Formats: sequence, structure tokens, C-alpha cells
Amino acid sequence: MDSMTPRLEDEAPDGLPSVAPRLRDLRRHSGLTLEAAARRAGLSPAHLSRLETGHRQPSLPMLLTLARIYGTTVSALLGESAPDRDAVLRAGEAQATEAGGWTYHRAGGSGRAMQALRVHVPHGAQGDLVRVHPGEEWLYVLSGQLRLALGESVHLLAAGDSAHFDSLTPHRIAATHADGVDLLFVHTLLQSAAAGLCLPQEI
Repeated sequence: MDSMTPRLEDEAPDGLPSVAPRLRDLRRHSGLTLEAAARRAGLSPAHLSRLETGHRQPSLPMLLTLARIYGTTVSALLGESAPDRDAVLRAGEAQATEAGGWTYHRAGGSGRAMQALRVHVPHGAQGDLVRVHPGEEWLYVLSGQLRLALGESVHLLAAGDSAHFDSLTPHRIAATHADGVDLLFVHTLLQSAAAGLCLPQEI
């Protein structure tokens, strides 16, 4: 091992599971080179390499993109146990996970065609990240105020408001107030070799 390569741990320094080894292993299992996988994700090879070596933590939207490319789920990327197909998820069973400043809890069964999450978006987190990927998204504002940009339109959503849209529409999500915003978030898990993109304004 190169002396400049970090030692990969089962846990990240903040106690959250490290996704770096799984990102690398899933890419290799998919038969994709670093360059090919990065191109499908809309990243530079250097950026993806930093994610795979733990030098940089992926955002939740980027985890969604990589999960689609590798034909898996965010839960699998985070090392959660295989789904037992239990229809009920009890309060407190899913531990909080942080990605790109967002904090989220699984709110449904893993390994299914849809993934449900309970998400907290802090003010200023990923507000400049433009997302484009196959599938559909549905979100419901639990508390706070959400700024949702869909294409050229901008919507302010308060508690009780919801949105359901085609994920191929370029979209941005941000909290408008200092306390952030809490959401229920459901998205379809569709693998796409050509269009599974999550496009940040900066890579």
C-alpha cells in the first residue's frame, strides 16, 4: 500500500460508517474503470478516487447516483444489513446517517423499488447542487421552509406542503431558514448507465 494512501476503517472518524471501501469494491464488481464510473456519475476521475479513498465524503445525492450506477441502494452502500422484507420499521430502529451535511433516517424497507427517508437539510447545505437522474421523487415538508427549484421554477414549501416530480427535471433543494428543514423523502431506485447523473456546479 502506498504511504500516501489512507488506512480504511470500518468506521469514519465521526462514528458513521465509511462508504469508501464499498464504493471501490462495487465499482470493481460492476466491471467499471475509475474513468468510466466517474463519467457516468458526472464526476472527474480524481473526485471519484477521493471518494473511494476516504479523502472526501459523498453527499446524499451523490450516494443516490452511485447506487443507481452500481445497481444497488444507499442502504447497501452504507453497509446496512440485508433487507428482511419486514413491512414495519419501528421508531429508533434506523440510526441517523450524515452525508454532505444532510442527516437522514431510513423510513422504509431497504432493497425495494422505492426508498423512503426522513431527512434534515441544514441551512446552507448543498443549496448549489443541481440534481438530474432517472426516476421520480416525492417529498413532504415536516417542519421549516424548503426552497425547491425545478427547472426554471422556484417554489417555497412550508410544513404540510409536498412535491412530486420527474427526477430528470434539474432540481435543487435548500432550507431557507437557519433552523433547516425536515422532510419525508421518497425516490425510485432506477439504474441507468447513460443518465444516472447528479451534477454539482463544482466538482
